[in-house]
Amino acid sequence: MEKRTYKFCPRCGATLMKEQVEDRLRFMCTQCSWIHYENPLPCVAALVRNEKGEVLLIKRGVEPAVGKWALPSGFIEIDETPEIACVRELEEETGLLGRITGLLGVFSQESRAYNRVLIIGYAVEAEGELIPGSDSRDVRFFPADALPPIAFSSHREIVQTSLKNR
Repeated sequence: MEKRTYKFCPRCGATLMKEQVEDRLRFMCTQCSWIHYENPLPCVAALVRNEKGEVLLIKRGVEPAVGKWALPSGFIEIDETPEIACVRELEEETGLLGRITGLLGVFSQESRAYNRVLIIGYAVEAEGELIPGSDSRDVRFFPADALPPIAFSSHREIVQTSLKNR
């Protein structure tokens, strides 16, 4: 997957050129002076544990990391708070209804497609029937001491943070 970059100004359509702005080389519009700030994309991840202390993982059905295990997660939409996005992603990917019980932390990770993502990890209580959603091939709970390899470093950090806090 190729990293996304702008070549033309999204405001006026003029060519972007690299300029020194605020002590960094940034793409800047040659006509209207719009500056392209490369910010990480905000994401959320849900850490759900059942009554046995097992950790909920999904087998991803889409790239990146298709076919690998991860926490239920996804991008925050423009009209959502991080908490709403977390509960929505959980339901979309697992069929479970969730309630956030705590913030586990904020994690940063490189992304081949988006340069860098910022992941907000939440502890979530959930109920309902496990049903893989459109973005997941499988969904199940795993014993905390027998987790399969987890695709994303940020998700591994969220799990480790959760296990330390227990």
